[in-house]
Amino acid sequence: MADYSWTTSRAAGVLMHISSLPSGQGIGSFGGGAERFLDFLTIAGIKYWQICPLSPTGFGDSPYQSFSAFAGNPYFIDFFELKNLGFIGEEDAQKLRGLPQARCDYGAVYQTLPPILEKAAQKFFEAGSPQIFGETFGEFCEKQRDWLENYALFCAMKKRFGGAAWSEWPQEIKTRAKIELTKEDEEKINAVKFGQYIFFGQYARLKAKAAARNIEIIGDMPIFVSADSADVWANPQLFDLKKDLSPRNVAGVGPDYFSPTGQLWGNPLYSWKKNKEAVYAFWQARLKKAFELYDVLRLDHFRGFADYWAIPGGSTDATKGKWLIGPGRDFFKRMRKFFPTEKFIAEDLGLLSKRAVKLCKSIKIPTMAVLQFAFGGDAKNPYLPHNLTRGIVCYTGTHDNETTNSWYANADPKTQDHFRKYFATPATSPNWNMILGALTSVADLAVMPMQDILSLDGNARMNTPGVAAGNWQWRISGDSLEFAIEKTAPFLRELCGLSGRENAPDLKQLPQDILKFLQ
Repeated sequence: MADYSWTTSRAAGVLMHISSLPSGQGIGSFGGGAERFLDFLTIAGIKYWQICPLSPTGFGDSPYQSFSAFAGNPYFIDFFELKNLGFIGEEDAQKLRGLPQARCDYGAVYQTLPPILEKAAQKFFEAGSPQIFGETFGEFCEKQRDWLENYALFCAMKKRFGGAAWSEWPQEIKTRAKIELTKEDEEKINAVKFGQYIFFGQYARLKAKAAARNIEIIGDMPIFVSADSADVWANPQLFDLKKDLSPRNVAGVGPDYFSPTGQLWGNPLYSWKKNKEAVYAFWQARLKKAFELYDVLRLDHFRGFADYWAIPGGSTDATKGKWLIGPGRDFFKRMRKFFPTEKFIAEDLGLLSKRAVKLCKSIKIPTMAVLQFAFGGDAKNPYLPHNLTRGIVCYTGTHDNETTNSWYANADPKTQDHFRKYFATPATSPNWNMILGALTSVADLAVMPMQDILSLDGNARMNTPGVAAGNWQWRISGDSLEFAIEKTAPFLRELCGLSGRENAPDLKQLPQDILKFLQ
């Protein structure tokens, strides 16, 4: 029986991606800013920290278009720890500090961080590959061999060919028929492996600190992998490709709420029917890796397991496509055998098909309800708080939505009027009206983006679906985080307490500066 239900008690969560944390190195990291965010969550009584995918970013800086479904994003490494270990010098540390701190400048990050990491790797190997975490570098590489070898080789080839997609590489390398490594290739391979060793070691330490405070991490897994990825390059048989390895059909969605021409993602589709067992094995490996990182896993674009939009390869937009039937219940019955107690959330941004809704109900998987989709209609809208049920994860908004304040400011008069009447409010602080609506709803889990908690406007939006540039750049300043810890977190804790969602950490595990807020 594929029963995926797990929400049995009331709790609250905050959505805040690692890239948005303060760090001093141009993009968020697993360093001090992440630990201070744990302080915020602890004081605020929050049980769940939701993040976006941790994989290396590809096209458009999106974590949903990654070079690997298994690797970690080396930008999130705390580079200043590498300095403390002697692998980075003061000159490079100054380069890190000189990166823009207010918003993520991915061009500057891309130009600065990889060369510094490669130099750090060289010093690491010159020092004899000292053990930094609970396992040695060699033990890590052996444990992760199944994906790490392909990913490191992929990165080396990508560097050799100036960053070109693997589909543009010479035929013998594109097809992996013959690859002769140069000294530069081998150095790149070692640097990539070093970066992954540091990434997973630092992240494991951060996750352990969260667990010590009774905080669980909700991760996010894109259903599709990127066309330009080590996964497709190394395993073309898993995907719907032509003989020349170009995609026969690609993923996306048709015209919808977010875009009149749909969204052309360009990801190759799985060969669900032709190569079912191999695709299932790939997914089993993906999920195994994911649950090493996360306590709960949100399946992005869950609808694709029920039915998915197939767009002919080479299309310029998503208007011309057709619906195909996904693996459905059979897939989840199989995965439940390998992951009998793991916790999942099915993404629902208001666009689930009847087939997807039926699938959710049949496997009893918790789904989403985004309150921004609730207003402007009548009392039957399924996303209104009074229509929610316990097995629901209620969101004020997600990384794909406007901030609540921006959403309200841009809403039509009818929607604004409905919102004001529903919450009996003049809507001077619509974000807090929405937060309170989520917290007091019957849904077992209520999640709020950090931008809503900070009362931010549209400048803090993370992602606009269908728009390739200008996304994923928002960052919280160190001063704003400190203000949130001192002023906002205690108020949020009161709301969590009033709504029966307050998280109770082990007080013996907490430092004195945090205990003062809880006693």
